[in-house]
Amino acid sequence: MISKPRGTRDFTPEEMKKRRWLENKMRRIFELYGYEEIATPTIEHLELFTIKSGEAIIEETYAFEDKSGRKLALRPELTAPVMRFYIEKFQMEPKPLKFYYFANCFRYDRPQKGRYREFWQFGCELIGTDKPEAIAELIAMAYHVLEEAGLRNIILRIGNLDILRRFLDELGANDANIMRLIDKKDFDSLKEKIDDFEKFQEFIERKSLDGIEYKEVGRMEEVLKFLEEYSIPYNLDLSIARGLDYYIGIVFEIDAPKLGAEKQICGGGEYNLIPLLGGKATPTAGFAIGFDRVLLALEMEGIEFNAKEKPVYIAYLHGMIKEAIKIAKMLRKEGIKVEMDLMRRSISKSLDYANKKGIEKVVIVAPDEWNRGNVVIKDMEKGKQKEVSIENLLKELG
Repeated sequence: MISKPRGTRDFTPEEMKKRRWLENKMRRIFELYGYEEIATPTIEHLELFTIKSGEAIIEETYAFEDKSGRKLALRPELTAPVMRFYIEKFQMEPKPLKFYYFANCFRYDRPQKGRYREFWQFGCELIGTDKPEAIAELIAMAYHVLEEAGLRNIILRIGNLDILRRFLDELGANDANIMRLIDKKDFDSLKEKIDDFEKFQEFIERKSLDGIEYKEVGRMEEVLKFLEEYSIPYNLDLSIARGLDYYIGIVFEIDAPKLGAEKQICGGGEYNLIPLLGGKATPTAGFAIGFDRVLLALEMEGIEFNAKEKPVYIAYLHGMIKEAIKIAKMLRKEGIKVEMDLMRRSISKSLDYANKKGIEKVVIVAPDEWNRGNVVIKDMEKGKQKEVSIENLLKELG
């Protein structure tokens, strides 16, 4: 027997109903904010990701050579592909551009709860503006997407890399390695690297910007005021860092505490990636939502997924298959899900099958009733049935 590759999953019909339900809710919010969906290839040139993240990313990337010797990779994330697409296709388009996407990504990582080698990301990129109201709208949308999905216990944390770097400059500790350690929350190593660690710790634990006199604070305060206009609750967190230099300005993360150690479900902020990929510098910001973790958080919060309605099942007596097809066509034309007996079962076996599938309504097509212009509807939950006219069937099923 051949099993699925490690770190991947198969999804049952019930799981797919949950996933599509959540996907549709998220899509709706992105589009309410004026974002338009795009898609990029599953495979990209490996260089796209090494330019962005360095050679070290190869260790956790599904990288390979094709038959012509080109170095390719299954995409480990979606920001770099979207920026590549923008540079190739959209640089001359009116700004701002608002793109969103939903796709699978691949990382050669150790699988654990909520982390897989194939995973799905919802995300977006805002290209062409860095005005405070634009960044506030982006953050508000991220919160709104998760709130609309049904999560009730989420925490938004907002930081600022420009402010953090300015403070590290004063400590003489502003380098890429320090930022990586802050990003990893490796405070033991930071104690050895930062001379005045106590001052550093006091700074990143601040709950307000009062008393910080850097020029970057004014813009940050504007963003926070706009967030208050959106009625979005937030926490200042100056410990949020990114390990790569092209991340700049405001950064944010959203946690679902029910998930424990792997609680982060969304991360985003401002960055300056386009020039690295050969494009003309323009303001960019975005975020990515871990779709699988959101589903897990929803399940842990005990949400009832609004799965779509069960199909109507059509059973028929022997010789009535053409009449059953007529009923199926009529109902499907009106947007009703229909499953029809395809095994030529007896009525009793058809009813048994429908019961096992959890189907609530069965339409029975039989000769005597058909000759009267009628069919029989059986309510499987109540165990009752009644004869109804074909012309009133839709109303009776409604």
